[in-house]
Amino acid sequence: MFKCDELIRATGGRLISGKRSAVFKGVCIDSRKVKNGEIFIAVKGDKFDGHNFIADALKNGASCVIAVTTTAYPPSSNEKTCFIEVENTVKALGDIARLHRERFKIPVIALTGSNGKTTTKEMIASVLAGSFNVLKNAGTLNNQIGLPLTLLGLNSKHDLAVLEIGTNHFGEVEYLAKVCLPDIAVITNIGPSHLKYFGSLKGVFQEKSSLVKFLEPPAIAILNTDDAYLRKMAARKSKKFFALGFGLKKDADFFADQVTLSAKGMRFHVNQKQAFLIKALGRHNIYNCLAAICVARIFGLSYRQIARRISNFVLPKSRLNSLNINGMRFIDDTYNSNPLSLGQALDTLADLKIKGRKIFVMGDMLELGEQEGLLHRNFGEKIAKACDAFIAVGKLSHLTASSARDSGLADQSIFACTSCEEAREFLFKKLSLNKEDVVLVKGSRSMKMEEVLKEI
Repeated sequence: MFKCDELIRATGGRLISGKRSAVFKGVCIDSRKVKNGEIFIAVKGDKFDGHNFIADALKNGASCVIAVTTTAYPPSSNEKTCFIEVENTVKALGDIARLHRERFKIPVIALTGSNGKTTTKEMIASVLAGSFNVLKNAGTLNNQIGLPLTLLGLNSKHDLAVLEIGTNHFGEVEYLAKVCLPDIAVITNIGPSHLKYFGSLKGVFQEKSSLVKFLEPPAIAILNTDDAYLRKMAARKSKKFFALGFGLKKDADFFADQVTLSAKGMRFHVNQKQAFLIKALGRHNIYNCLAAICVARIFGLSYRQIARRISNFVLPKSRLNSLNINGMRFIDDTYNSNPLSLGQALDTLADLKIKGRKIFVMGDMLELGEQEGLLHRNFGEKIAKACDAFIAVGKLSHLTASSARDSGLADQSIFACTSCEEAREFLFKKLSLNKEDVVLVKGSRSMKMEEVLKEI
């Protein structure tokens, strides 16, 4: 429940009509889903503008409208309807979410990083859910709209929240941290993602590390100390937060060793004590596990409890998922791509022990700025060593194909395509796939590389 007066104070808005004493049931940004007595916030996104649907929201029972300007809607003839004018409706959504978060004295775990955010978030939530009622972002609702909407779902039944924070511009992590007020921060790694906006790894670190600046007591930062930037951060003595490290090096607070690969997944030991099994590909997923183990230990779970729960964990869709389709094996890593995650995917492919061919279908890595050409060419040698055939989709991936050719991959094993449809044609009509082959498919989200697998 929200009072009109507290909404005005939280957002710094101005009441145009209605009563300050009015009370509303909840918040909605979709005019089609708004219910009687709820607040409709006219959020303007990339593909929609809620101001165009205010009339629809009122018809569906909205009792309060929060918008940028009163010219977008007529004065209400119904005295019970409140109109609040704000400077920015996305910020107003965040302001209200923070207001709601402050009502609950529960731990909030916030995590960010260049790779592994969603998988780590899901692992943490999955492990803790056996002992607590956990609120988490649905899917990747981790931006300035998705995270506040997630927070607004907090209720008295929740024991804690696990929130993923995404960013592709400076200041977004800081803003979302101020909204969710976390007690524990997890940073998975620092890699060359969104360099178009961050400029360099130093810029990526600057943005991601800002999460720890806004920690509430006990202010615990869980950091991947195998990452050069985060290792230095953890080593610095800070009065603002207490750092715990995880990694494969034995000086980490939580370290993994005795790693073995099998058909069932990966086995490893943590701190030379408990054995863990994760049913997933990719050594990098050990880091995601270690972050989850660290959080779970903070909340009092035993190693044995954690191991049992992690052994049942299923990776989120399109993140190195092993698929068997029509008797053929595919690795679906189509959710997104950047240089760090691409290297991890190729390492995973190289680790596989198979009798058939290793085939890679690659889409462009986007938002890499001025270094995009170099970063794509840099993978030519690695692909030439890891793959028997390479299908490139997009202009930037064509640079990778040229580099792979220069690195020794046979010309007849390289195919340069302009679309996912063309790549699918090459894959299934030119390469004569069989059940002993394995095909890795990966690319940035906007490349929609899942279309390669769509009609199999």
